[in-house]
Parts: sequence; C-alpha cells; structure tokens
Amino acid sequence: MSASYLELRGITKRFGGAAVLDGVDLSIREGELVTLLGPSGCGKSTLLRCIAGLTELDGGRIRLNEQEITDMSPRNREVGMVFQSYALFPNLTVAGNIEYGLRMRGIGAKERARRCEELLALIDLEPKRDDYPQQLSGGQQQRVALARSLAVQPKVLLLDEPLSALDAKIRRSLRTEIREIQKRMNMTTLFVTHDQEEALTMSDRICVMNEGRIVQDGTPETIYASPRTEFVARFIGSYNVLAREEAAKLFGDGIGAAASFALRPESVKLLPEGGGQDQEAAPANTRRIVAATVDNVHVLGNVIRYFVSAEGVRLTVDKLNDGQSPWGGAGRGAVKLALDPSQLLELEGA
Repeated sequence: MSASYLELRGITKRFGGAAVLDGVDLSIREGELVTLLGPSGCGKSTLLRCIAGLTELDGGRIRLNEQEITDMSPRNREVGMVFQSYALFPNLTVAGNIEYGLRMRGIGAKERARRCEELLALIDLEPKRDDYPQQLSGGQQQRVALARSLAVQPKVLLLDEPLSALDAKIRRSLRTEIREIQKRMNMTTLFVTHDQEEALTMSDRICVMNEGRIVQDGTPETIYASPRTEFVARFIGSYNVLAREEAAKLFGDGIGAAASFALRPESVKLLPEGGGQDQEAAPANTRRIVAATVDNVHVLGNVIRYFVSAEGVRLTVDKLNDGQSPWGGAGRGAVKLALDPSQLLELEGA
C-alpha cells in the first residue's frame, strides 16, 4: 500500500462545548477518492472545512503530501473545495469564473486562457464559455464550480455534497462525470454525502461517520456486505436489523452470541405458498423455510421491495423486477421465505 498523501490525526472540533469532531484519524492515498458518508450533523462538512482551513481546529494535526498544513492559511494549503451551493460569480462568464482563482494568484493571461480551455473541454462546456451562470442549468453550474476548483491545480479536492441540490437524473449523470474526471486527473479527493447510492457508486473507499467519529472504513463492497454495527447496517442499504430473539425465531438456535444481527433484503428469497415455482430462489444451501405474509409492496424501478411478516418478525425483502413476479401487486398474500443462515451477520452493537 502506498504512503499516506493526506493524513489526519486526532482531529477535534467543539461548538458550544459539544464535540462535533471527536478525535478523527484518516489516511488517504494519492489519487484515491474517499467518501465521508453519514447523516446530517455527524461532522462530515466540518471535517472538510477543517482540512481547507475554513474552520479552526481544537486539536489534531493535518499533513498533505508530507507537509504540515495544520496552521497554514486557507490560500496556502493548495486545497480546492466545491460546495453544495455553486457560489459562482453572477457577473462573470463561465470562462471568467474558471479563471478567477488563477487571476488571484497572478497567473498570466496566456496561461489562464490555456488552462481555461483545457477545463472547458474536460467538463464539456466549450460552447458555454461566454455564458453567465444564470444562463446555465444546475448541472452545468456545478461543473463550472468543479472546473474553477481544478484550475488552480490543488493537491487535494474537497467536495461538500455538490450534487444534493440537483434532481435525481442529473445527479446520477454528473456523479459519473465527476468520477471520470477525478480518475483522469488522478486527483486525491474527499467527497461528502448522505446518499448511500452515491457513496457506493463513486468511491474507492467509504468512511461511515456518526456523532463526530468514523465508525467504519472500507471499500464499498466491504461496507455494504459486512457492516460491523447496528448504525452502519441501518444506514447503508436497507438491512434488516434483528434482535437476538427475532433472529432465533427465524433461524433457530446456533445463531451466534451477538445481541443483534443484520440480514440483507436481497438474501431473503420469496417462494409461492404452494411451492414448485422459482426453484432458483431456494438454493441448495438454504436450511430454513418459514411461512410468511406479504403486508405491502413497493415498486422501486428495477427492484420490488416486499414488506413481510414471519414468525412475528417484520422483514424487508428485495427482488429483481423481472416483470414476472406473482407478488407484483400491492395486496397481501401468503408466501414462504427461504433463509440462508450463512447470510446472517453478527453485529457489534450500536
């Protein structure tokens, strides 16, 4: 593993006596995109502002590319930041906004123009170079804000929920563009979001935050497949979190010593009450078949989500929407659940 490029040690910040950041440690490799994922108020944006020098630390140290930057002024840190609000200058054109930081650094006109043209091509907005922000869509404005931050060639890019103000379709498209740009430039990036899908699709690594601390750090695959605590299991995806008594009702004895367990909604298989259909839904290693009732159904596009009751336990079950489900309606119905004990994950607690 390569050496740490951005290193945070013991980052602490208090507001009014309350610890917003509680001794955060984090190391990021050069060229890595790391996402801070967590609910509102968990300290994600405050951590970004501390790295950028916009918020003063109460404790801890920050190193960037082997240089101590803890006490540096924001303008000397070589950090670029893109906010949720685009913060473009309404009286400047697209090109003027992109060149603004370069002008403030005394970069000559020829070099400013060269970098501006490169970035306009990168964000695919060459025809809009002379337009003003009010003439652009929200997605286009956010791309300009990104280009403006990249123009000064920062050592690290901080993205503070840059897509949250956009509608779902534009957000999905733009997150793909941002990821492609980040990879192309090998830009070390710290991305903040409360959107689980966004974090899972964009990140090299995800740090789940809660109450000012990083509670789990890992690849998207690891975070999704192996949540360690109840908080992570409830926050990432739509895990069923079961108390020990509930898990025992469904899986019987021998489930482990944990006080609570997690079960992925897609790992529970629905079988028609009469059996004989959808044999793939009951794999050979399944050892538990239990009777259940479908209480409600939500169609989520390519996934159908079933809310079922079995043995007095409420479960969420996800099934691929293949257009052939016998439970596609919103009514109730008797079914059976095929449960694989190997999919039951022990959790550490809150």
